[in-house]
Amino acid sequence: MLIAGVLCVCVAGVLAVLGLRSLTRPADGTAGLVLRAVAPPQLAAATMLAAAGTVAFAAPPATALTVVCVCIVGALGTVAAGSYQTARYALRQEEAAAASCVGGCAGCTLACH
Repeated sequence: MLIAGVLCVCVAGVLAVLGLRSLTRPADGTAGLVLRAVAPPQLAAATMLAAAGTVAFAAPPATALTVVCVCIVGALGTVAAGSYQTARYALRQEEAAAASCVGGCAGCTLACH
């Protein structure tokens, strides 16, 4: 369980750094908003993995294995759901931008598809 605990804590640190980096960067356009929207699920997953690492170090092996597995699955699910929702948001923004291109093209500066 020592190896699992170390891996969980290391991955939690990486996710926390990535989440904080996404929150501190300026949100320029849709890409910046997408990165900022993915940050909360990353921070939540980092918290789950840190808890899994702590349990792996402190709990008896039978209990630790169950908790570590649940925390890892929960962290993966949290990041996947957050990424999916963010991708849907970005797609809606792109569709709204494309829809604004409909109409008179004489005064429009947008490149329509």
